Amino acid sequence: MLDSYFIAAGAAIILVLGSLHLFYTFVGNKLEPRDEALKQRMQEVPPVITRQTTIWRMWIGFNASHSLCGILFGLIYAYLPLAHADIFFGSPFLIGVGLALLAGLVALGRLYWFSVPFRGIVAAAVLYSLGLVVHFA
Repeated sequence: MLDSYFIAAGAAIILVLGSLHLFYTFVGNKLEPRDEALKQRMQEVPPVITRQTTIWRMWIGFNASHSLCGILFGLIYAYLPLAHADIFFGSPFLIGVGLALLAGLVALGRLYWFSVPFRGIVAAAVLYSLGLVVHFA
């Protein structure tokens, strides 16, 4: 059962990060540029692909969808190992998808984000990996 707790703890970190990110997307100014002129331009300028939106609206949408994916991962990967460990640990597909997603987030976090989410994602990946080691050792 310790294996399930490690996996769920890692998923819970992603759930919390995703939830905070969603909150900050719509409340306050934590995800806004410090330069007000830049924000103004983002609200006015459309992307090359379409004139039906602006860079700002895309920014909000990308942040919200990014958050929802973290929340979904956190809910599924916290629930399955705890409620249905046999299904989770019996599925190389589910294990591999979780590991691949966390590895991808670690890479993105290292390249593009700041220290708090990066460290959280690394901790989540370590806990996830530890759960796998405990289970399969």
